[in-house]
Amino acid sequence: MSLIEKTATELIALQEAGRVSAVEIVEAFLAAIRQREPQLRSFTLIDEDGARRQAEAVDAKRAVGRPVGKLAGVPVAVKDVLCTKGSRTTCSSRMLADFVPPYDAHVVEQLRAADSVVIGKTNMDEFAMGSSTENSAFQTTRNPWDITRIPGGSSGGSAACVAGCQAPVSLGTDTGGSIRQPAALCGVVGMKPTYGRVSRYGLIAFASSLDQVGPFSHDLADCARLLEVIAGHDKRDSTSIDQPVPTYTATLNDRVPGLRIGVPQEFFGAGLDAEIEAAVQAALREYQKQGATLVDVSLPHTRYALAAYYIVAPAEASSNLARFDGMHYGHRTAQKTDLISTYAKSRGEGFGNEVKRRIMIGTYVLSSGYKDAYYVKALKVRRLVKQDFDLAFATCDVVIGPTTPTAAFAVGEKADDPLAMYLSDVYTVSCNLAGIPGLSIPCGFTRTGLPIGLQLLAPPFEEEKMLRVARMYESTTDWHTRRPRI
Repeated sequence: MSLIEKTATELIALQEAGRVSAVEIVEAFLAAIRQREPQLRSFTLIDEDGARRQAEAVDAKRAVGRPVGKLAGVPVAVKDVLCTKGSRTTCSSRMLADFVPPYDAHVVEQLRAADSVVIGKTNMDEFAMGSSTENSAFQTTRNPWDITRIPGGSSGGSAACVAGCQAPVSLGTDTGGSIRQPAALCGVVGMKPTYGRVSRYGLIAFASSLDQVGPFSHDLADCARLLEVIAGHDKRDSTSIDQPVPTYTATLNDRVPGLRIGVPQEFFGAGLDAEIEAAVQAALREYQKQGATLVDVSLPHTRYALAAYYIVAPAEASSNLARFDGMHYGHRTAQKTDLISTYAKSRGEGFGNEVKRRIMIGTYVLSSGYKDAYYVKALKVRRLVKQDFDLAFATCDVVIGPTTPTAAFAVGEKADDPLAMYLSDVYTVSCNLAGIPGLSIPCGFTRTGLPIGLQLLAPPFEEEKMLRVARMYESTTDWHTRRPRI
């Protein structure tokens, strides 16, 4: 296995053994990016000089015997919705094409403190609105397993760069499945932590009550390591929870005695591809072999979750994106006339079609005469979705099902059908509405060689148990060790 195919944990071990330097690791990944980027288009920004400086600093620390951080010398790619001091942060939008933040997001600060090497910014659906990374204003990222297909979204660049061995780990954000869905479609691990577990300071907001930052990796050991680095209280984020962060890596291989797995009937029905269902059922049988008990659970309001999500999220997006008007923030039109026309033209030029669509939906559902009928009702449904999970977790430790209804679809296949695109998130949005943690891990491939994801959901702040349950499956399979031929 070449250097770029190794996990972050393996790269750290190689450095500690003196067999490779941080600079050598970074140069290997930069070479892979240069070679593969014309096909994959994972990045909006590659910081070659900055990456080399960071790697040299790690090597210098080691040379004089100074202690290094948990991710020392490990290249990390960061979704282009997270602020990085002194380097462009665009949200893959023309609206922010020239924005250079004066500060780092909290999670980027944590990465730097852990001595990781921030190697670049990854492509995404504009302002994190999409399920395919086709809504980027700059380029369409491709799936490393089949470059005619999408990598998922909105964190498609972060998933593709890990799957394509352009970085061993990356950060994404998950508002309705934007980490777990692309992780499943690209055959990597992706986690959405509990809402409040990871600070959102420096995350350019889409829907503030739903957004959460989380890791992508090849395996669960790297996922646990990265979560240890980014999780924790941050007083700059009022939604950040002041709770101790477990040492996830220390307990990862501990079995969960008396494991009860909830299997929701609502996740197995019309619209689920037969190959996806077969792979998930095979994973459940593997858990039974290891002594787990399968428990039938019901999440009856799942059928309303997608509709509720596509009211709540656009409503918050309409509010959050109001600041980008060409006057206060963002692109300003060259066709300046009166104030209102400048606002309209700036927003019209700066935002893409999907962002405009969601702003209009959000503005409508918040408008006088419609707020109670749509937005308030959606909030009531959200509460019922949360109650469903509370009741389910009273009888099981985790809920397991498919991450996506299908494998990766072709580029352009659903671009003109927003409703078909939204259905890609049918199994993921309820997790965000409920504020619970979710995880997607590889569990197989279709006959045509496309990855399949297994989704685990857990009670709030039980990421540790969720990781341990996932590791029980990962330890008996080799799906996570496979790499695409590019």
